Amino acid sequence: MTEFDPEKFEDKYVHYFNELQRAYKNAFNYMNERHDSQVIHAIDQQVLNESEPFYDGNGEFRIELPDDPADRVQGVVVADDKLEELLEAYVERIESELRRVFGLQSSN
Repeated sequence: MTEFDPEKFEDKYVHYFNELQRAYKNAFNYMNERHDSQVIHAIDQQVLNESEPFYDGNGEFRIELPDDPADRVQGVVVADDKLEELLEAYVERIESELRRVFGLQSSN
């Protein structure tokens, strides 16, 4: 497990690139196993590829999404409310995986 240093997270892509990739991949696999894989792939490739994680302190992370994330999802048929629900769940999963990868939560 990687020792987490909040100050190093400010330059996260230099110090924690592998950990970030692992957290995003774990979240993708989790969501892909439980939901429509075409929608999950679309969210992953059309929204989350331009997201950015931030450390808010006290073991909490926040994922900043690009503007109008639901409008960016193209090529799949999904109701707006379902898309919003899946996007919210996906972001929560990434935040949870970040806490897990950095050892900031016991287990989940």
